[in-house]
Amino acid sequence: MQMRPEMAGNALTRLRRAQGQLSAVIHMIEQGEECSEVLTQLAAVSRALDRAGFKIVSGGMRDCTAARANGEEPPMSEQELEKLFLALA
Repeated sequence: MQMRPEMAGNALTRLRRAQGQLSAVIHMIEQGEECSEVLTQLAAVSRALDRAGFKIVSGGMRDCTAARANGEEPPMSEQELEKLFLALA
């Protein structure tokens, strides 16, 4: 299935934010910040990436549902979508 901006929703915004957070984590490590603060920020980056992934999968689900409702062949099967979803879990 091709990634289209409308399918991704705000996943791209989330990914850009996570990219900035990750840069900040790298800087924190380079500056010798406290381990607990680095890990807290790293966990936030991880959550942001997970949410972006789930947003992309949910966009794919909406796309497939719309295709079925219009009598078209969906771009992915339910099994393929499930596999992608579980890859994020």
